[in-house]
Amino acid sequence: MNQLPRVCIIGAGSSGIAVAKAMKDRGIPFDCFEKGDQVGGNWYFRNPNGMSAAYESLHINTDSRLMEYRDYPMPEGTPDYPSHRVIMDYFNAYVDHFALRESITFNTSVVHARRMDDGVWEVTLDSGGIRHYDVLLVANGHLWDPRWPDPEYPGQFDGEQIHSHAYLSPEDPVDCRGKKVLVVGMGNSAMDIACELGRPGLAEKVYLSARHGVWVVPKYIFGVPTTRLTGMPRWVPWRLNSWLTNLIVAMNVGKPWNYGLPRPDHRILQAHPTISQEIYIRLGSGDIHPRPGINCLDGGRVEFSDGSRDEVDIIIWCTGYNVSFPFFDADFISAPDNDLPLWERMVRPGLDNLFFIGLLQPLGAIMPMAEAQAKLIGDHLLGRVSLPSAPEMQAVIDKERNAMFDRYQDRAPRHTMQVDFKAYFWRLDRIRRRGGKIARESGFALPIAPRAAGIDTDNTLPEHRAAS
Repeated sequence: MNQLPRVCIIGAGSSGIAVAKAMKDRGIPFDCFEKGDQVGGNWYFRNPNGMSAAYESLHINTDSRLMEYRDYPMPEGTPDYPSHRVIMDYFNAYVDHFALRESITFNTSVVHARRMDDGVWEVTLDSGGIRHYDVLLVANGHLWDPRWPDPEYPGQFDGEQIHSHAYLSPEDPVDCRGKKVLVVGMGNSAMDIACELGRPGLAEKVYLSARHGVWVVPKYIFGVPTTRLTGMPRWVPWRLNSWLTNLIVAMNVGKPWNYGLPRPDHRILQAHPTISQEIYIRLGSGDIHPRPGINCLDGGRVEFSDGSRDEVDIIIWCTGYNVSFPFFDADFISAPDNDLPLWERMVRPGLDNLFFIGLLQPLGAIMPMAEAQAKLIGDHLLGRVSLPSAPEMQAVIDKERNAMFDRYQDRAPRHTMQVDFKAYFWRLDRIRRRGGKIARESGFALPIAPRAAGIDTDNTLPEHRAAS
């Protein structure tokens, strides 16, 4: 153990626990620090760390067979689109099955991480303790730091305003029952919340405002979970995939503008689609009233870009999230406009002992992708897989970004981390095969020398290692 690099994992959400398993499987010494009192991260409803965006009615929008870890399938009989409680039970079962819980320090935050001149990481905890590690693995998630409209809309609003991150139920944290509610945004959370509030007996009126149109994909097509039916082989060009997906979706539910939503200015799959089985029913029933983008706020009214005005009591901003790393100095690592160029969404060229896990936005589920990343990183730390040089990584980054911005031409923050599910797995497999051959030829040398173990004389960790 002392001959292997010592690893620090930040976060025990769905990505962090996959990393912990990969390290444990390979005998790599690690500590995992989790700000909350349980695993699950964003899926932990009412997480006391304040970072979860889960709401009472939340269900997954990628079917369970695509979402599950490959090393631990979901139990037989799991619904196609289970609730957050089922997912949390699954995460807890995963952690207990692989005996990972005792390796996670709960109720503990990493407040600062500094890479010293010799490459060793100095990690400061909120307890005041300082630890040293050879490798830092960042799995802090990217759906916890709410992004509000910037710049703010002109005018002043006299009612209540919350970000969707704070939304828990129609009564919490603001009581929407019998109120006129404006939901701003066209992502998954916006449509989930609008559909919930639009059900009879809840909000008096629900308005759904969007500056730009999006493509809405139902959860089921021909009675089959959509991701199982529309998942094309990775070699299929995205434009052909787009045409086929558009044909299948249009045959089943029609086009967004048939229901009063804005017409998208892009092809389907040229921006991240929104998944909703209910939105068209609510629009067609008059339970939700579509509106264009906001022009200005005017006391108890909101004026829209088409000149229409509506009385509004509550605004729920579903305007996305910032990618944030509060433990890094801003001049070291930051993601302005959510843009952090990384090799295969994992490595910043030149920083050979810093890895990001789950920092991507797939047309699919993050969990199995984080699992695959973790295994690759673990094998690399053992010397089993060599990674490309920094110049080679940068060349790949440049090529991928050119392709990404050619496809997602608006360069919006939501597209800076976009990857295609099957193509990404294929790339990781290719890296593993090529890197494995190079590693064998070089004698499986460790890429990161173990130096941190001798620095800390006190190897104790905070008392609250176990979950409460």
